[in-house]
Amino acid sequence: MPFISNGTTILDNGAFSVSLGNQVLISEQTASASASISFTSGIDSTYPIYKFEFINIHPATNNASFQVNFSTDGGSNYNVTKTTTNSRAYQNEAGTDTSLEYFSSEDLAQSTSDQIIGRTIGNDNDKCGSGILTLFNPSSTTFVKHFIINSNTLEGSDYFTNYYIAGYGNTTSAINAVRFQFSSGNIDDGTIKLYGIKDS
Repeated sequence: MPFISNGTTILDNGAFSVSLGNQVLISEQTASASASISFTSGIDSTYPIYKFEFINIHPATNNASFQVNFSTDGGSNYNVTKTTTNSRAYQNEAGTDTSLEYFSSEDLAQSTSDQIIGRTIGNDNDKCGSGILTLFNPSSTTFVKHFIINSNTLEGSDYFTNYYIAGYGNTTSAINAVRFQFSSGNIDDGTIKLYGIKDS
């Protein structure tokens, strides 16, 4: 028996039939002791917005920071100049230390360095980081490339931290590749999904 909501069939014979609407899954990669995860195809003029979901990213090395960088040459070099802001809220597991602050030591000012997404993630079996990176109009050859990152991490010191990072790649060349990696060691486990967002 189908389940219908507002004239739309949601569930029929045990199968869901709801689309993601304007969001289209382009590719998905799962780490297994991987040095990095790079997306070197699928980022072009097809969509005005691209979204990366990183899910349960787990480091092989304790207290490693998860990072991202961009490329304009298909992934030969990840060195786009970036200016960013970084704010965080954190609390320890004991509930005795909390804060909401601008995190100036991990923003960038016209730097080609990797942008830290989440710092000092623990490598205990239950620790990881998850979040979303949204990249706007990467194929433009006129404008800089804005991006927003929201991530959650459980650090090796048993602090939970939420990061809100925003900035731009200061290039008028098209960004066509994105690389994720830890500051040291491999990505032991975790999945990253790349979506294209339609404008209508």
